[in-house]
Amino acid sequence: MNYRKDSCKTKAGYMFCTFCRMLFTSISAFSLVLILSAIDKGEAREDRVVEVVEAVSKAIVNIRTEEISKNTSGEKKTPFLRRLILGEESEEETFENIGSGVVMDPRGIIVTNEHLISRAISIKVKFINGKEYDAYVLGSDPEFDMALLKITDKTPFPYLKVSTKKKVRVGERVIVIGNPYGLSSSVSSGVISALGRNIRIENRVYANLIQTDAAINPGNSGGALLDIEGNPIGIVTAIYGEGKGIGFAIPIEDVMNMVSEFLGKETKRPILGIFGEKKREGNYVYLSVNSVIPNSPAERNGISAGDRIIELNRKKIKEGIKLQSIIRNLKENETIQIKILKSNRPFIINLDTEEMVNYRPSPADETLCSMRISDIAGYPKMKYKLKEKNGVVVTKLFKGGVAETAGLKPGDVILKINNYSISNRADFDTFMLEGLNRNYILYQVKRGDNIFYVPIKLDVLL
Repeated sequence: MNYRKDSCKTKAGYMFCTFCRMLFTSISAFSLVLILSAIDKGEAREDRVVEVVEAVSKAIVNIRTEEISKNTSGEKKTPFLRRLILGEESEEETFENIGSGVVMDPRGIIVTNEHLISRAISIKVKFINGKEYDAYVLGSDPEFDMALLKITDKTPFPYLKVSTKKKVRVGERVIVIGNPYGLSSSVSSGVISALGRNIRIENRVYANLIQTDAAINPGNSGGALLDIEGNPIGIVTAIYGEGKGIGFAIPIEDVMNMVSEFLGKETKRPILGIFGEKKREGNYVYLSVNSVIPNSPAERNGISAGDRIIELNRKKIKEGIKLQSIIRNLKENETIQIKILKSNRPFIINLDTEEMVNYRPSPADETLCSMRISDIAGYPKMKYKLKEKNGVVVTKLFKGGVAETAGLKPGDVILKINNYSISNRADFDTFMLEGLNRNYILYQVKRGDNIFYVPIKLDVLL
């Protein structure tokens, strides 16, 4: 047998070199298999993204709302004084707000963001096939920035099935489908960067959010965050303006809790009876009581304007804490403990949940909106020269109240609340309280020959 002396000088050396060549060939072949396998898996994963997009896009909608913007810029001070003194009409213009939504029920029930519809006077929903429908608000939750819409048409619609059993993990691959900049059904992908984020964006505090690096742009709000299998794991809600590649979504568990609440047969909102706002002094956060509704549970238990609420049910008031959620989640016959500061002296107040659940502000016009209304009859009808037979007329506004802030005037006729026609004061009270339970109140108002819509914001009511 001949040996190659230029590489191996002995039989043992030749055999060792042969073994090395065989080993290298085996490793190379194995590496190639791994590479090909990885390529196959990558292609399969990309194919899966395509399949998910094709499967769920039919249930992702474009939402277009019309809003009224009043001109209150500093340059318009003189016209404002003229409007105030001479009663001239304020300058108003309408503009569009565009976002996304996810159909969660074949009856046309859609989840989107509350900030998208909070001042909407009309809502249009458009599907990927180009069909467009009118929609109205079933309920909203300003604290979680979520709203529930209902399409007026009774046709069955494509929808996403939700499973909340799966545990979401950091690093998990995700897909975002929405309508950024009004571009229908746009897709981006990335991973989950973090869980349980609490952030403040544009004076709104968000809590317990999913953070992702998937591209999220204006108009994506209300869109779907999905896992690689196409299961919805969140609803897109916020973009962090100070950093690129950072977006957030509301966990699907929180979303479905809201859906269940507003689709329940009887939704009752426990009411403490205060109008308040969170304030911060250094590292100290508290709820400032701005006003108290007369004869409410709050007043009956000694809470008054100027008090500071520092704990609710033994939980300290924090930036990201959801106050209304704490109250809504109280069980029947449970007691809620409120810790307040009166002139910097601490007091503990214990209230029965039943007292707050059964309480309903009355009269609704004065206690909730700081205005007075009347049936269209007798002196008010003559004073304002009204021809309408149905509705109620605004007869007085209290300075700085909700109604005045919303732009109502004495003589305005309220024709509808949340698309329900009202005939008299009794209807007004009924639909006001129903709207209060839904966290959404929209008036249809007639002023002279003009008919317009006025959103009423009561999210500061606790």
